[in-house]
Amino acid sequence: MSYDRTVTVQAPFDQVQQDVRRALADQGFGILTEIDVQATLKAKLGHTMEPYLILGACNPPLAHQALEADRSIGLLLPCNVVVRSEGDHVVVQAVDPGTMVTLTGLDAMEPVAEEATRLLDAALASLTATGG
Repeated sequence: MSYDRTVTVQAPFDQVQQDVRRALADQGFGILTEIDVQATLKAKLGHTMEPYLILGACNPPLAHQALEADRSIGLLLPCNVVVRSEGDHVVVQAVDPGTMVTLTGLDAMEPVAEEATRLLDAALASLTATGG
């Protein structure tokens, strides 16, 4: 089962990560958490790797609706979005909101997942439409 929604962008990493933030904001998502995996692994383990950023994105109305349906859904929030270098391009991946429905088995989660998918897909599509 696929659990991601992915696009590839031909642009510098720093530009793409800024474009991702803007695209998410345009769709009503705020960034609640940010993990610079590259810096963390370098500092904690001395490991060198490519740029890799995890953004915890949240759309408050959708999060509220999901929490009303299932208080335990917080285990799957916020929606993680990964921005990572891969060779000469940048991969942007968002967790597929449909996993909320699959994992909980709750029909009440379907409209939340559908709307979150629509918004995340719009954000990802805008990245490829602008070339970065």
